[in-house]
Amino acid sequence: MTTSPRTRPARRPQSPPAAPPTAPPATARAAVAVLAGATAMGFVGGSVGVSAELADAPLAAAQALRYAAACLLLLTAARLAGVPLHRPRGAEWGWLAAVTGTGLLLFNVALVRGAGHADPAVFGVAVAGVPVALALAGPLLEGRRPRAGAVLAALAVTAGAALVQGFGRSDATGLLWALVVLLCEVGFTLLAVPVLARHGAWGVSVHTTWMATAAFGLAAVAAGEGAPSGLTGRHLLAVAYLALAVTAVAFVLWYSCVRRLGPARAGLLTGVAPVAAAVSGMLLGGPAPAPAVWAGIAVVAAGLGLGLLIREPAAVGAAPASGAPPRPT
Repeated sequence: MTTSPRTRPARRPQSPPAAPPTAPPATARAAVAVLAGATAMGFVGGSVGVSAELADAPLAAAQALRYAAACLLLLTAARLAGVPLHRPRGAEWGWLAAVTGTGLLLFNVALVRGAGHADPAVFGVAVAGVPVALALAGPLLEGRRPRAGAVLAALAVTAGAALVQGFGRSDATGLLWALVVLLCEVGFTLLAVPVLARHGAWGVSVHTTWMATAAFGLAAVAAGEGAPSGLTGRHLLAVAYLALAVTAVAFVLWYSCVRRLGPARAGLLTGVAPVAAAVSGMLLGGPAPAPAVWAGIAVVAAGLGLGLLIREPAAVGAAPASGAPPRPT
């Protein structure tokens, strides 16, 4: 008697292992960074009219309230988003204090003190020089030589922004304050580069805003301004907008852009600020921009197009292209 051999059930084909998550393409990440930087500068440019509402407000008290509110917003948002914040250590305290002292403290003082010696357009032209300064100094800070194409693009953005802004009148003191404004704007970006890798955009924004709150608070007490009770409802609305849009949101967007693109390429986007100021003025009922302003906008756009197409080495603290998380520090 014979028995039939047992038949083994056919094995089901195993599905291949899931591929590890990969980071978005470099072009997509760069596009997001450009959008973040342009949005930040759009907020800054569109805030010109809002900042004018604080011309008769106690300076230190208003700024202390602004940065305190921004810091609380940043801390809350970081907690909700699960973003880790690190305590500064060693030389990081100095870098963060330098960012605060130049970009948040001295910058505002220079604008106020210089207002009696120069037209607003003079300070606008000073800020328009930021792309050239960052195109030259940014690569040097990273141990590289400035690239001719990047400098040429920055010159185009600066020239276009100057056309948009106009030139205005100034005495010698006003020109000195305008130079201070330029240096402070450059410092706000460049001095943050050494700490962006570890602290990221959120950390740098949080630490600089609480430092600015403390400094302006002490200045308010020293000047006899005391509590911000002297601020009117109009002042408080302006402070609220500056705290939310121009500080909490714009700081994170800007430093995210700098971290991804590097200071030289990100600096080109400062040319968006005067364009946003001109457009927002028209949307708020002001006169249409003059032909020279439209020409300046076109030159800014051409400079941005040229500069952002130039390939640069990976920026500081940028995530690896493979999608692997950076090493913890």
